[in-house]
Amino acid sequence: MRMLYSGYQAWNDMLAPARLGAEWALSLRHTMGPMADWAMPRRMFALMDVFQGAKLTHKRPAYDIRTVQSGNAEVAVREEIALELPFGDLLHFAKDEVEVEQPRVLVVAPMSGHFSTLLRSTVATLLRDHDVYITDWKNARDVPLSAGRFGFDDYVDYVIRFLQELGEGAHLVSVCQPCVPAMAAVSLMSEDQDKATPRSMTLMGGPIDPNAAPTVVNDLANEKPIKWFEENLISVVPFRYAGRGREVYPGFLQLSAFMSMNMERHGAQHRELYQLLADGNEGGADKIKSFYREYFAVLDMTKEFYLETVDMVFQRTLLSKGELTVRGRPINPGAIRKTALLTVEGERDDVCAVGQTSAAHALCTGLRPHLKRHHLQPGVGHYGVFSGSKWEKQVYPQVRNMILAMN
Repeated sequence: MRMLYSGYQAWNDMLAPARLGAEWALSLRHTMGPMADWAMPRRMFALMDVFQGAKLTHKRPAYDIRTVQSGNAEVAVREEIALELPFGDLLHFAKDEVEVEQPRVLVVAPMSGHFSTLLRSTVATLLRDHDVYITDWKNARDVPLSAGRFGFDDYVDYVIRFLQELGEGAHLVSVCQPCVPAMAAVSLMSEDQDKATPRSMTLMGGPIDPNAAPTVVNDLANEKPIKWFEENLISVVPFRYAGRGREVYPGFLQLSAFMSMNMERHGAQHRELYQLLADGNEGGADKIKSFYREYFAVLDMTKEFYLETVDMVFQRTLLSKGELTVRGRPINPGAIRKTALLTVEGERDDVCAVGQTSAAHALCTGLRPHLKRHHLQPGVGHYGVFSGSKWEKQVYPQVRNMILAMN
């Protein structure tokens, strides 16, 4: 499997001329005048549009958050890198027109095959009332070998370093897989009495204790020994990229696994996309295109981070057993005494089922009851916890109120 990446790249290179031809043909559509709206040309253009759009990309899409409603005014948003590190940046969504200081929030994004832009709507909503930063992870294939390794312990180090950059009085919001390293970081900072320890910690749909309510995702992680994952899912970055020679879990493999779990739905979506384009319904087609532009933007994970996450988080579930260590230091969530805890779960979450995230409350034995809250959101799956209308109208107020209470 070490050469799988090279085979994937060769396949992409073979298809590149055809995709370029389709893109070129689409660019000529405006020169056809009224003929472009005839039924046959519309169907041909629709087919080419679907074909050239059904490709994977390996660069982070734009967050594209240009303005946000903050208070009674619409204010401009600009991105600035607050801290640049080899495997990820601390990205700040600055709002110069906001006169009143707002609570600083670090959004800890997953490193799981997609870019941090997956949390675009989460960030846009938080920006209404907060000064928002995000962990903007880089594609491992673009990070030179000279930058060294990046494993689970390094992820924890990055979260701590980012919180220290935000300084005293910040808050943490973690979504999905990084809830475990985020809790580890806050535990260490609390134990060290670090002034930058966040005032609140919101954990959303994360595998604090996968054994509390196992899902298909957990079963897949446990049906094979860790050696199998290393031998069958790890490949080497081809020579043409900056990270040449780095061993990674390729994003295209992760995406293939996700899609295979619901291939019928993805096929139906692309058939619908073709029909909408053929019917001239550009508005409906744009919604599907927008989703797949993000979904097909894949990120490679370093071998060590992927394997350590599978082993420590999903197979041995070390945090919930009290056996997790970082750089040799035992992780003790009981050391968290001043950081308020909010856990959020989705009723229909089939990735991180009900009970996995709320298990954090039993681990944080040093927190008094009034510093613990849990919210179970009815009617949503995994993504509905942090995006969509119910996130905005029902989940977000819970997050905002927790931050406000501790600010």
